[in-house]
Amino acid sequence: MKPLSFSGILGGNQKSNPDFYNWNRVKIRYCDGSSFTGDVEAVDTAKDLRYRGFRVWRAVIDDLLTVRGMSKAQNALLSGCSAGGLAAILHCDRFHDLFPAKTKVKCFSDAGYFFDGKDISGNFYARSIYKSVVNLHGSAKNLPASCTSKPKQSPELCMFPQYVVPTMRTPLFILNAAYDSWQVKNVLAPSPADPKKTWAQCKLDIKSCSASQLTTLQNFRTDFLAALPKTQSVGMFIDSCNAHCQSGSQDTWLADGSPTVNKTQIGKAVGDWYYDREVPRQIDCPYPCNPTCKNRDDD
Repeated sequence: MKPLSFSGILGGNQKSNPDFYNWNRVKIRYCDGSSFTGDVEAVDTAKDLRYRGFRVWRAVIDDLLTVRGMSKAQNALLSGCSAGGLAAILHCDRFHDLFPAKTKVKCFSDAGYFFDGKDISGNFYARSIYKSVVNLHGSAKNLPASCTSKPKQSPELCMFPQYVVPTMRTPLFILNAAYDSWQVKNVLAPSPADPKKTWAQCKLDIKSCSASQLTTLQNFRTDFLAALPKTQSVGMFIDSCNAHCQSGSQDTWLADGSPTVNKTQIGKAVGDWYYDREVPRQIDCPYPCNPTCKNRDDD
């Protein structure tokens, strides 16, 4: 297994990561497929798989608290990208409650705000995927009870941040591209909704989209923005890029030429939010207005 390099929000250079460079940083390798919510005792003997992501999460956190000294932290930030960004939301309050009241604990989700939207065929394809995940991994019992306890709430809906975030107690920052490349491929235009592959090129490069596809993408952005939390206490950086994950690479986090919204770079916005200098709610204008975008698909 190759060692992981630390960059972006995990980088150790003061100039390129001034607010977090001298923190103790831990990267949890992700391999469970359920944002660390799985907990099934039985082994899938046909595939020799164990759906126990929640146990992995708990074991790692217990080790950090009891052996590595994390329980003495003055500041803690639970962050992640993509499925890890979703995990940062789903486990946020649970993570917060592990620390003394005096510890500043916050959560940061990068490209993890997967929203409950219709695909191009008019169906909720992402819902069916999450339902399968919840059933396969036995995730329901480990999803936030503040969401699953709602009357008539289907557990799989509590995999979507828009239904979880309004119930959260812990400060949260959301970093997401309004035209998130993963969501365009898997929420808006998944293969089952596009059997003729008319979206194949558009999904690979937004510059290849037709006029009608761009209209659909603009409507997708509108629906995504409507699904964001309305409370002013949630920090946001929503750019108009066709990207996925922007906090782990220096060129998108904080560097010359990094993406900006209202002249603010991602690393600056997140640092201002964490240290209570302000609560940025930066929401970009529609594509293709932002020339600083770096359209990338880092999952």
